[in-house]
Order: sequence, then structure tokens, then C-alpha cells
Amino acid sequence: MALIVQKYGGSSVADVEAMKRVARRVADTHDAGHQVVVVVSAMGDTTDDLLDTAAQLTAKAPEREMDILLSAGERISMALLAMAVNELGVQAQAYTGAQAGIRTDSHHGRAQIVGMVPERVARAVKEGQVAIVAGFQGVSEDDDVTTLGRGGSDTTAVALAAALGADVCEIYTDVDGLFSADPRIVPKAHRLRTLTQEETLELAAHGAKILHLRAVEFARRYGVPLHVRSSFSEKNGTWISDSPANPELEGLVPSAALVDPKDLTMEKPLISGIAHDRSQDKITVTNLPNNPGVAARVFSICAQVGANIDMIVQNVPVSDPTLANISFTLPEGDAQRTLEALEAARDEIGFDELRYNPNIGKLSLVGAGMRTNPGVSAKLFAALSEAGINIDLISTSEIRISVVTRLDDLDRAVKAVHSAFGLDATETEAVVYGGTGR
Repeated sequence: MALIVQKYGGSSVADVEAMKRVARRVADTHDAGHQVVVVVSAMGDTTDDLLDTAAQLTAKAPEREMDILLSAGERISMALLAMAVNELGVQAQAYTGAQAGIRTDSHHGRAQIVGMVPERVARAVKEGQVAIVAGFQGVSEDDDVTTLGRGGSDTTAVALAAALGADVCEIYTDVDGLFSADPRIVPKAHRLRTLTQEETLELAAHGAKILHLRAVEFARRYGVPLHVRSSFSEKNGTWISDSPANPELEGLVPSAALVDPKDLTMEKPLISGIAHDRSQDKITVTNLPNNPGVAARVFSICAQVGANIDMIVQNVPVSDPTLANISFTLPEGDAQRTLEALEAARDEIGFDELRYNPNIGKLSLVGAGMRTNPGVSAKLFAALSEAGINIDLISTSEIRISVVTRLDDLDRAVKAVHSAFGLDATETEAVVYGGTGR
């Protein structure tokens, strides 16, 4: 018997038929002798619909009330799924984030988990019930409902798995695991049998949408094995671990198809996958004094307004080494307040102008094999050059190279690089069952 945490995304519980299919999978896992905890997202587009409704009432909704509103979507899902599981003869009880003991700070809309006290969940599981928990939410020290931000149900699931000592956390979505690129852009993308947590962190941080970044961080910190797979098929997905997958986990797969032995060997390909991101904007601060402390002042202002800076490039014009230009990328939602804050400090800092470009896209090449294989950068740049795609910014880590291109060129860039590194599948095309990738 194993303790399994299963998380189902919005596309997996989008309607009544989808809910019944998930309930059957949950019941089958329970009937196979396992203890089961389920985390659910809101049904389909429920969260977007709630946001649209609020926008019709006010242009600036109070954050506290918005969290109460948005948490309703997951509560609907948990109650309906509990009913569906009970209908199959398996006892199930639903729990809100607060009832499940998920304690957070008070940052509404982007709360961080600060503690886990899942006593009621553990008790229900011990009594042989299925515990179904609303994802994406918790409760603050002031007893207010909080939400964890988009994708927060992944984090809920992994945090529960860590707190309960689960054997595995299964993340169910509408694709058959993690792929070498987004299959909606690259139909020839192939499923990755295994990934290290380090590679998964890089992919999640740079645009891959299947896993929430904070969920991967939780899994790495607490050693939670992850299995990303589809709720629409019985296929094995992608195992995420920093050590070889344990053959004993074969018994945790609630279908007739056990883990392929090839999946139990951690492969070390040169390139594991390509992530892309359309949600970044670029700001350039021109003709700054090229003096110590000036860059520090620029980015302290960005930090004060909560801007999450990604890539940074500084260059010094040959014609005047006393000046410098700094370009950086940041989430599109952070751009306006960052521009306003920097403009207010123009005289203090002494720059000439701010240039803002929202029409950028980021491509990131990720693979542990980069550490020991030269020539990756040359191959990447050659592929982009042959496709006629210009590079604006470049940043690297030990296992990643990221480039910024024109937004209109991004899809073409992903396809060109995917083919150049031999990542195209030779047999079947990837399938996105639900159409959302989550």
C-alpha cells in the first residue's frame, strides 16, 4: 500500500463527463489498495469567468475579496468530485485549503505557504477515505482566505505530499507528460521519459506551463517524486527525480500499463527540452552614468515596486565609455509600475530615456548535457540565423541558454531550434487532449 497524492488540472475536471472519468481513476487507485489524497483545480475556465465578472463590477477589486471569489472555483470542483467518488462506492470527503491545514502569509493573490498542518486529511486517509482538497488556496494568520497565484494547485499538491510523506505526487494534465517543446507549437515534440528536478526547474522558470515553478521547488526541497501524466489516457508520463526512479513505484501506476523499464533509467541527453515565454516585456534605460552604484540604484527601485527581473544586459558605447545602457526583461504585469518608478527617479539617476518593448518572446534551451558538451551555443545561434531570426538578448546558466527574439518570430524559432537539435519525434505526434496544456 502506498500513499498517493493526485492533482487534477482544470481541463481534467472541465465538465461532468470529465469529472466522472477522474472519479473512476481515483476510485480505481483506492480499490487497488492505496491511500489517496486528491487536489483539484477549478473546472475549465471558471477562474477566468470569475475574473471577468469581477471586472464588470470594478476596475480595482479589493485583493481580500478577490481571493474569496477566486477560491470558490476550486471549492466547487472538490465538492462535485467528492460526490462523484462517493457515487462509485468509495468514501470521500472534501476539504478547503483552510480545512486541510494549509497556512500562508497574507499576500493576497500570491500567498506563500508558511506551514502545513494536514491533520484532518491524514485522519480521513487513515480511516480509509479519499481526501479531496481544493487547490490554489490556504488561510492566513488572520484567518483570511488566500490564493497562491496561477498554477497554485500544483504547489498545494506537492506541499501536501511533502507534509504527509507521500510516496509519489501525480500531476494529471491534458498532455501525456512533459515534452521536448510545447506540442501545440511543435507537433513533433516527444515525451520526456525522465527529467532531473534541476532541468524541470529551468523549464518551469522559463516558460514551460505544465508545472508550477514553486511546486518543483517544493518537490526538490523535500524529495517528493513527481509523475506528470494525462488524465485523458492510460499512458505513462514523465518521472521527475534527482535520482533513478525506484522500480517499486511501478505499483503506484493505477492502470494496467506499468512503467516501461526504459523509463527507470535517468537519461542524460544533450538537450532535454525547449521552453518559451510570451509574457515578458523589455525595458532599456539609456545613457546612465557609468559609475559604481548606478545599476544598484536602478534595480533597487525595481525591487521596491515588486518587479521580478529576469534577464539583464549592460553595454557601454565605444563612443563614450562614461555612459552605459541597461536592458532587462520582466513580467508584463510588472512593467507599468516599474516604468513609472524609474521615470520618477530620472533626475536622481541621471539617465536620458526609458525604452519599452512589449513585443518580445523568450526561448530557453535546457539540458544537463550542456555541462560536458561544447558547441551548443554555436548550434543554437546557427539554427536561428538560418531561420532568419535576430537575437536581442542572451543569458545562460550551467544547463540553460535563453535568447530574446521578436514576439512574431518566437514560434518559428522554437520549431527551428527543436529540429536543429534532433528533438523531433520520428513516429507519432504529441496529443493535447484538452487543448489547454494544463
